[in-house]
Amino acid sequence: MTTLSRSLFAVIVLAVAAVPALAQAPSAAWPSRPVRYIVPFPPGGSADAISRLLAPEMSRTFGQQVVVENRPGAGATIGVDQGVKAAPDGHTIFLAPAGAMAINLSLMPKLPYDPLKDVQPISLLALIPMVAAVPGDSAARSVADFIAQARAKPGALSFGSAGNGTAMHLSGEMFQQMTGTRLGHVPYKGSGPAVTDLLTGAIPIAFVDLSSALPHIRAGKVRGLATLGAQRTLSAPELPTMAEQGVAGYDAVGWFGLAGPVGMPTEVVERFAAEVGRVMRLPDVRDKSLALGAEPAPGTPAQFAAFIRAEIPKWAAVVKSGNVKVD
Repeated sequence: MTTLSRSLFAVIVLAVAAVPALAQAPSAAWPSRPVRYIVPFPPGGSADAISRLLAPEMSRTFGQQVVVENRPGAGATIGVDQGVKAAPDGHTIFLAPAGAMAINLSLMPKLPYDPLKDVQPISLLALIPMVAAVPGDSAARSVADFIAQARAKPGALSFGSAGNGTAMHLSGEMFQQMTGTRLGHVPYKGSGPAVTDLLTGAIPIAFVDLSSALPHIRAGKVRGLATLGAQRTLSAPELPTMAEQGVAGYDAVGWFGLAGPVGMPTEVVERFAAEVGRVMRLPDVRDKSLALGAEPAPGTPAQFAAFIRAEIPKWAAVVKSGNVKVD
């Protein structure tokens, strides 16, 4: 090889070697400032608490502060809308809950964003198991027992939920549609008050988050008829699912994930997703999440996107069939 050829070969090798470095340059420079992490709920709930477990871990990994900002209101749509409208440069992410991402599209005709077009899914964070529960002294000892009671008195019995338009409310609507029963609806301001009325027998059944009811179930003051997801829960594996109790195909679970505005660099999305997976699998974070009633379920951006696409039509069908309206 001549001196000229060797020189040309060296230039080509260096140029080829530089291509990956150039391709990674945008992500290598990121983050260049603190990252804003919008939580569309008030401080104190499980979603906020888990976000505050994630943020310091991400801060250490990325070398910039990840700052949690609570922006509650309008069923979480205010905070999500702020996140969606942020610059897609990887410096704004937001908590993406089931209501704002999959349910409100059917309940709010003027939703200010499109969860399928305006959002970049990053990763599912956690599933929030729910349960159908009755008072501890109820004659209904199984789902079949309660269905028989409801069919014997169409419209005479009511179910409690955590509020109009919540996943718990729609879970109760789904139950009616899949069992041929007709129940009234008593919306509460959260699962806690609904469980309180279960304890006094003021309502015959409630669809609530499992963490609110579980202490009372284990104390024998409330009876858990079935959990609502497709699989048994990590928190209470002794409780059967609704499907196991005879309502084939029933699958309802609360959830929240991490997302950003559409147009984020792919490398940044993947780095966020990898970090979510790492943090949510830490034993300490897993244990704290379970104590909050949230079961860690991290995955890839593609998996979260597919999950959202499946959830939207499922809840839309429930809303339409039940003619569900919110104030």
